[in-house]
Amino acid sequence: MGTTTMPAAVAATLHWEAGAPEPLTEGDVLRALDSVIDPELDEPITDLGFVRSVTLTGASVEVHLRLPTSFCAPNFAYLMASDAKDVLTALRNVGVVTVELDDHHDSDIINSGLAANAGYKGTFLHEAESDLDELRATFQRKAHTAAMERSLTAFLRARPELAETAVANVVLGDLPDDSAKAALLRRRATIGLSTVDSASVLVDDSGSPYPAVSVALALRRARSTRISIDGNAHFCRGLLATRYPGSEVDQLPRAEENFFPLSSVIRTHKRKIA
Repeated sequence: MGTTTMPAAVAATLHWEAGAPEPLTEGDVLRALDSVIDPELDEPITDLGFVRSVTLTGASVEVHLRLPTSFCAPNFAYLMASDAKDVLTALRNVGVVTVELDDHHDSDIINSGLAANAGYKGTFLHEAESDLDELRATFQRKAHTAAMERSLTAFLRARPELAETAVANVVLGDLPDDSAKAALLRRRATIGLSTVDSASVLVDDSGSPYPAVSVALALRRARSTRISIDGNAHFCRGLLATRYPGSEVDQLPRAEENFFPLSSVIRTHKRKIA
Protein backbone atom coordinates (compact mmCIF):
# COMPACT_ATOMS: atom_id res chain seq x y z
CA MET A 1 0.00 0.00 0.00
CA GLY A 2 1.33 3.41 -0.89
CA THR A 3 1.90 6.15 1.67
CA THR A 4 0.12 9.47 1.70
CA THR A 5 1.90 12.66 2.67
CA MET A 6 -0.19 14.88 4.94
CA PRO A 7 -0.37 18.49 3.77
CA ALA A 8 1.80 20.77 5.94
CA ALA A 9 -1.13 22.99 6.92
CA VAL A 10 -3.13 19.99 8.14
CA ALA A 11 -0.17 18.61 10.06
CA ALA A 12 0.40 21.97 11.73
CA THR A 13 -3.27 22.15 12.72
CA LEU A 14 -3.27 18.68 14.22
CA HIS A 15 -0.01 19.48 16.05
CA TRP A 16 -1.60 22.58 17.58
CA GLU A 17 -4.83 20.76 18.45
CA ALA A 18 -2.83 18.10 20.27
CA GLY A 19 -1.73 20.77 22.72
CA ALA A 20 1.79 21.20 21.40
CA PRO A 21 3.71 24.01 23.13
CA GLU A 22 4.26 27.34 21.47
CA PRO A 23 7.57 27.52 19.60
CA LEU A 24 10.47 29.28 21.28
CA THR A 25 10.88 32.93 20.28
CA GLU A 26 13.71 35.44 20.43
CA GLY A 27 11.70 37.27 23.09
CA ASP A 28 11.74 34.13 25.26
CA VAL A 29 15.51 33.95 24.91
CA LEU A 30 16.09 37.61 25.73
CA ARG A 31 13.77 37.47 28.75
CA ALA A 32 15.77 34.53 30.08
CA LEU A 33 19.03 36.39 29.48
CA ASP A 34 17.65 39.36 31.44
CA SER A 35 18.39 37.32 34.58
CA VAL A 36 22.10 36.97 33.75
CA ILE A 37 23.97 39.64 35.70
CA ASP A 38 27.44 41.00 35.10
CA PRO A 39 28.85 40.34 38.58
CA GLU A 40 31.10 43.40 38.66
CA LEU A 41 28.68 45.91 37.11
CA ASP A 42 25.51 44.55 38.76
CA GLU A 43 23.43 44.86 35.59
CA PRO A 44 21.78 42.37 33.22
CA ILE A 45 23.93 41.52 30.22
CA THR A 46 20.94 42.45 28.04
CA ASP A 47 20.89 46.00 29.44
CA LEU A 48 24.63 46.34 28.94
CA GLY A 49 24.47 45.34 25.28
CA PHE A 50 26.58 42.23 25.82
CA VAL A 51 24.21 40.02 23.81
CA ARG A 52 25.52 40.24 20.26
CA SER A 53 23.09 37.94 18.50
CA VAL A 54 20.35 35.36 19.00
CA THR A 55 19.71 32.71 16.35
CA LEU A 56 16.85 30.21 16.51
CA THR A 57 16.82 27.06 14.41
CA GLY A 58 13.68 25.20 15.31
CA ALA A 59 13.96 24.64 19.05
CA SER A 60 17.73 25.09 19.09
CA VAL A 61 19.28 28.37 20.24
CA GLU A 62 22.64 29.94 19.47
CA VAL A 63 23.67 33.06 21.37
CA HIS A 64 26.82 35.10 20.86
CA LEU A 65 28.10 37.39 23.61
CA ARG A 66 30.53 40.31 23.38
CA LEU A 67 32.44 42.26 26.01
CA PRO A 68 33.92 45.78 26.17
CA THR A 69 37.51 44.56 25.72
CA SER A 70 39.31 41.40 24.66
CA PHE A 71 41.05 41.23 28.04
CA CYS A 72 38.08 41.35 30.41
CA ALA A 73 38.76 39.02 33.34
CA PRO A 74 38.32 35.41 32.15
CA ASN A 75 36.53 34.39 35.35
CA PHE A 76 33.91 37.14 34.89
CA ALA A 77 33.59 36.28 31.20
CA TYR A 78 33.14 32.57 31.91
CA LEU A 79 30.65 33.26 34.71
CA MET A 80 28.37 35.30 32.45
CA ALA A 81 28.61 32.90 29.53
CA SER A 82 27.98 29.89 31.77
CA ASP A 83 25.01 31.58 33.46
CA ALA A 84 23.61 32.41 30.02
CA LYS A 85 23.80 28.78 28.96
CA ASP A 86 22.20 27.64 32.22
CA VAL A 87 19.16 29.94 31.94
CA LEU A 88 18.62 29.02 28.30
CA THR A 89 18.95 25.30 28.96
CA ALA A 90 16.26 25.69 31.63
CA LEU A 91 13.73 27.07 29.12
CA ARG A 92 10.76 24.83 28.38
CA ASN A 93 10.86 23.02 25.06
CA VAL A 94 14.34 24.24 24.16
CA GLY A 95 16.57 22.04 22.05
CA VAL A 96 20.34 22.33 21.70
CA VAL A 97 21.74 25.44 23.40
CA THR A 98 24.97 26.99 22.17
CA VAL A 99 26.52 30.01 23.87
CA GLU A 100 29.75 31.48 22.53
CA LEU A 101 31.85 34.42 23.63
CA ASP A 102 33.28 36.39 20.72
CA ASP A 103 36.55 38.31 20.40
CA HIS A 104 37.99 37.51 23.82
CA HIS A 105 41.59 36.37 24.29
CA ASP A 106 40.25 33.21 25.94
CA SER A 107 37.27 32.71 23.61
CA ASP A 108 38.48 29.34 22.34
CA ILE A 109 39.05 27.98 25.84
CA ILE A 110 35.78 29.33 27.22
CA ASN A 111 33.68 28.21 24.26
CA SER A 112 35.19 24.71 24.32
CA GLY A 113 34.53 24.42 28.05
CA LEU A 114 30.93 25.58 27.64
CA ALA A 115 30.31 23.13 24.81
CA ALA A 116 31.66 20.28 26.94
CA ASN A 117 29.85 21.42 30.12
CA ALA A 118 33.25 21.19 31.79
CA GLY A 119 32.64 23.82 34.46
CA TYR A 120 35.08 26.57 35.33
CA LYS A 121 37.76 24.35 36.87
CA GLY A 122 37.43 21.82 34.07
CA THR A 123 37.75 24.60 31.52
CA PHE A 124 40.81 26.39 32.91
CA LEU A 125 42.38 23.38 34.66
CA HIS A 126 45.45 24.41 36.72
CA GLU A 127 44.76 28.11 36.09
CA ALA A 128 41.51 27.91 38.06
CA GLU A 129 42.34 28.09 41.75
CA SER A 130 38.74 27.52 42.82
CA ASP A 131 35.17 27.44 41.61
CA LEU A 132 33.33 30.70 41.00
CA ASP A 133 30.89 30.47 43.93
CA GLU A 134 32.93 32.72 46.21
CA LEU A 135 33.55 35.24 43.42
CA ARG A 136 29.82 35.38 42.73
CA ALA A 137 29.05 35.77 46.43
CA THR A 138 31.58 38.59 46.81
CA PHE A 139 29.97 40.66 44.10
CA GLN A 140 26.48 39.87 45.33
CA ARG A 141 27.48 41.36 48.66
CA LYS A 142 28.86 44.44 46.93
CA ALA A 143 25.64 44.81 44.95
CA HIS A 144 23.69 44.72 48.20
CA THR A 145 25.94 47.37 49.74
CA ALA A 146 25.41 49.68 46.77
CA ALA A 147 21.64 49.16 46.82
CA MET A 148 21.59 49.86 50.57
CA GLU A 149 23.48 53.11 50.03
CA ARG A 150 21.12 54.24 47.28
CA SER A 151 18.06 53.66 49.44
CA LEU A 152 19.51 55.45 52.45
CA THR A 153 20.72 58.35 50.32
CA ALA A 154 17.21 58.83 48.98
CA PHE A 155 15.82 58.55 52.53
CA LEU A 156 18.14 61.29 53.82
CA ARG A 157 17.60 63.46 50.79
CA ALA A 158 13.84 63.44 51.39
CA ARG A 159 14.30 64.30 55.08
CA PRO A 160 16.89 67.08 55.40
CA GLU A 161 15.90 67.67 59.01
CA LEU A 162 17.33 64.30 60.08
CA ALA A 163 20.84 63.83 61.40
CA GLU A 164 23.00 61.35 59.52
CA THR A 165 23.10 59.02 62.52
CA ALA A 166 19.31 58.59 62.28
CA VAL A 167 19.71 56.00 59.53
CA ALA A 168 20.93 53.55 62.17
CA ASN A 169 17.27 53.21 63.17
CA VAL A 170 15.76 53.03 59.68
CA VAL A 171 14.01 49.74 58.92
CA LEU A 172 12.80 48.40 55.60
CA GLY A 173 9.23 49.40 56.40
CA ASP A 174 10.34 53.04 56.61
CA LEU A 175 11.50 53.10 52.99
CA PRO A 176 9.10 54.19 50.24
CA ASP A 177 7.89 51.46 47.91
CA ASP A 178 9.96 52.55 44.93
CA SER A 179 12.47 51.01 42.53
CA ALA A 180 15.38 51.60 44.93
CA LYS A 181 13.65 49.62 47.68
CA ALA A 182 12.66 46.86 45.26
CA ALA A 183 16.28 46.56 44.14
CA LEU A 184 17.46 46.46 47.75
CA LEU A 185 14.97 43.73 48.67
CA ARG A 186 16.08 41.60 45.71
CA ARG A 187 19.71 41.90 46.68
CA ARG A 188 19.01 41.18 50.36
CA ALA A 189 17.12 38.04 49.37
CA THR A 190 19.98 36.97 47.11
CA ILE A 191 22.52 36.98 49.95
CA GLY A 192 20.10 35.56 52.51
CA LEU A 193 19.25 38.69 54.52
CA SER A 194 15.82 39.32 56.01
CA THR A 195 13.30 41.25 53.93
CA VAL A 196 10.68 41.79 56.65
CA ASP A 197 9.58 45.36 57.35
CA SER A 198 11.17 45.41 60.80
CA ALA A 199 14.66 44.54 59.50
CA SER A 200 17.31 47.27 59.77
CA VAL A 201 18.44 48.76 56.47
CA LEU A 202 22.02 49.69 57.37
CA VAL A 203 23.61 46.30 58.03
CA ASP A 204 26.86 44.51 57.34
CA ASP A 205 27.20 41.47 55.10
CA SER A 206 25.94 39.17 57.85
CA GLY A 207 22.85 41.31 58.49
CA SER A 208 24.06 42.87 61.75
CA PRO A 209 22.98 46.52 62.19
CA TYR A 210 25.56 49.27 62.66
CA PRO A 211 25.38 51.33 65.87
CA ALA A 212 24.87 55.07 65.52
CA VAL A 213 28.55 55.80 66.23
CA SER A 214 29.57 53.70 63.19
CA VAL A 215 27.04 55.12 60.73
CA ALA A 216 29.32 57.73 59.14
CA LEU A 217 32.09 55.24 58.39
CA ALA A 218 29.64 52.57 57.17
CA LEU A 219 27.99 55.03 54.78
CA ARG A 220 31.32 56.25 53.42
CA ARG A 221 32.39 52.69 52.68
CA ALA A 222 29.03 51.93 51.09
CA ARG A 223 29.28 55.07 49.00
CA SER A 224 32.72 54.03 47.73
CA THR A 225 31.32 50.65 46.68
CA ARG A 226 28.36 52.22 44.89
CA ILE A 227 30.51 54.80 43.08
CA SER A 228 32.90 52.06 41.97
CA ILE A 229 30.08 49.95 40.53
CA ASP A 230 28.39 52.89 38.81
CA GLY A 231 31.67 54.23 37.45
CA ASN A 232 32.75 50.87 36.05
CA ALA A 233 29.35 50.37 34.43
CA HIS A 234 29.49 53.77 32.73
CA PHE A 235 33.06 53.16 31.56
CA CYS A 236 32.31 49.68 30.19
CA ARG A 237 29.29 50.94 28.27
CA GLY A 238 31.51 53.49 26.56
CA LEU A 239 34.18 50.91 25.78
CA LEU A 240 31.63 48.56 24.25
CA ALA A 241 30.23 51.31 22.03
CA THR A 242 33.76 52.18 20.89
CA ARG A 243 34.70 48.58 20.20
CA TYR A 244 31.42 47.72 18.48
CA PRO A 245 30.02 50.83 16.80
CA GLY A 246 26.24 50.76 16.93
CA SER A 247 26.10 48.54 20.01
CA GLU A 248 24.93 51.52 22.06
CA VAL A 249 21.44 51.03 20.64
CA ASP A 250 21.31 47.70 22.49
CA GLN A 251 22.10 49.33 25.83
CA LEU A 252 19.38 50.42 28.23
CA PRO A 253 19.96 53.49 30.42
CA ARG A 254 21.27 52.63 33.85
CA ALA A 255 18.53 53.27 36.40
CA GLU A 256 20.94 54.78 38.92
CA GLU A 257 22.76 57.14 36.53
CA ASN A 258 23.21 60.64 37.91
CA PHE A 259 22.18 59.42 41.35
CA PHE A 260 22.40 62.11 44.02
CA PRO A 261 25.82 61.63 45.68
CA LEU A 262 25.77 60.65 49.33
CA SER A 263 28.66 63.04 50.04
CA SER A 264 26.40 65.99 49.20
CA VAL A 265 23.66 64.62 51.42
CA ILE A 266 26.09 64.25 54.31
CA ARG A 267 27.37 67.80 53.90
CA THR A 268 23.78 69.11 53.85
CA HIS A 269 22.84 67.21 56.99
CA LYS A 270 25.97 68.29 58.82
CA ARG A 271 25.11 71.91 58.09
CA LYS A 272 21.59 71.30 59.41
CA ILE A 273 22.81 69.97 62.73
CA ALA A 274 25.84 72.29 63.14
